[in-house]
Amino acid sequence: KAIVEKEKISVEEKNGIAECAALLIDENDSIMIASGTTVQALAKFIKPKNKLTVITSSLYVVMHLIHDKNIEILQLGGYIRHSSGSVIGSYAEHVLGNISCSKLFLGVDGLNLEYGLSTTNLEEAQLNRKMLASAQKIIVLADSSKLGKKSFAKICDFDQIHELITDKG
Repeated sequence: KAIVEKEKISVEEKNGIAECAALLIDENDSIMIASGTTVQALAKFIKPKNKLTVITSSLYVVMHLIHDKNIEILQLGGYIRHSSGSVIGSYAEHVLGNISCSKLFLGVDGLNLEYGLSTTNLEEAQLNRKMLASAQKIIVLADSSKLGKKSFAKICDFDQIHELITDKG
C-alpha cells in the first residue's frame, strides 16, 4: 500500500504512539527518524524549546518539520521510493557512516519475537540497519496490528531494540 493509504489506517493509535514518543526527545538532542506513517506522525508532535537536530530518510518528516526554526534537518539523499516518500540506497548509507545520534525512531511493517523486525523493502531494511548502527538508543513505534507479523525483509533481531511504543491492542 502507498503511504497516502497507510496514513488513513489506525490514525488514533499512531497519533497516541507518536505523542508518547515525542516525550522522549530531550533538549538539544540529535535524533534520527526513519520512514513510515507512525514515525511520520511523530513529526507532528515535535516542538523543541531549544535546538534539535533531526536526520531523516523521509520527505514527509521534513515537510512537517521544515517550518520550525529550532530544528536543524539533515535530509538523507538517494533514490526515492514512491510508495513511502523516503530515500534508500548507498548515498544515504554513506552519510550515516559518519553520524552518531542519541535516538532512532523506527517504524516497521512486522514485529515478531522469533523473526525480529521487518519491512516490505530489502533496501529499506538495509538502510534501517545502518541507522541502527548510528544510534545509541533504538525506539520502535508500531501500532498493535504489526505485532506478531513477519514482513519480507528483516531489519534486526528483537533484542537489538531498547524500547517499543505501541497501543493498548
